[in-house]
Amino acid sequence: MPVSKTSQQPIRLIKGDCLDILPSFSTKSVNAVITDPPYGIGYHYASHDDNRDDWFSLMDLVLPELRRIAKFVIMPCCGIARLRWWYTNHSPDWIVVWHKGSPGHRSCVGFNDWEAHLTWGYPDRPMHDYFKTPCGFADNGHPCPKPQEYTDWLVTHSTNPCAVVLDPFMGSGTTGVSCVTNRRRFIGIEKDPEYFAIAERRIEIASKGKAAWMLQDIPPPLERLRGQP
Repeated sequence: MPVSKTSQQPIRLIKGDCLDILPSFSTKSVNAVITDPPYGIGYHYASHDDNRDDWFSLMDLVLPELRRIAKFVIMPCCGIARLRWWYTNHSPDWIVVWHKGSPGHRSCVGFNDWEAHLTWGYPDRPMHDYFKTPCGFADNGHPCPKPQEYTDWLVTHSTNPCAVVLDPFMGSGTTGVSCVTNRRRFIGIEKDPEYFAIAERRIEIASKGKAAWMLQDIPPPLERLRGQP
């Protein structure tokens, strides 16, 4: 089974808090961080309440580690207030816009049809800074999953086959499923046991029949990871 908690396998799933785990990674040992962190909007997850103050404190600690570990970081910023905060405190290099059609959310002028994604560093391949995928959410047991087409686009347009992709807020594992089905290696971190189990199950299902390509002709970057929390 290609799903493993060891660094020698192409899929590495870690149950724990990313704040405790990220310091164990070597500098620039990951091609890309593709993640959808909590938004700080009061959402109730199984293990915690996603309040605004905790979100700012969390991202102040997490983002410097992600920038150290990865050659490229991309994540949604969700809202103009957070966009201003990111630019004031963490100086992103660029914005990538996801056009998702009107999901019914309000903006300051009407309906919000797009979502900004901030980037740091450079992707392995030239990518567009605008993309359009459906906005529907699968019912997989997680309260806020992203569409599979969304993570498919980000994974395939920012990395090359066999690249190492890290998601420190793995949730239900949608980014991991995209990596498995598109020949990328994946490291997922999730602290909630319920969501970790969902991600593990989904990635195992996606991995069936793909062990052959996943275990041959794999270059060595995962071996540069230090230790296993």
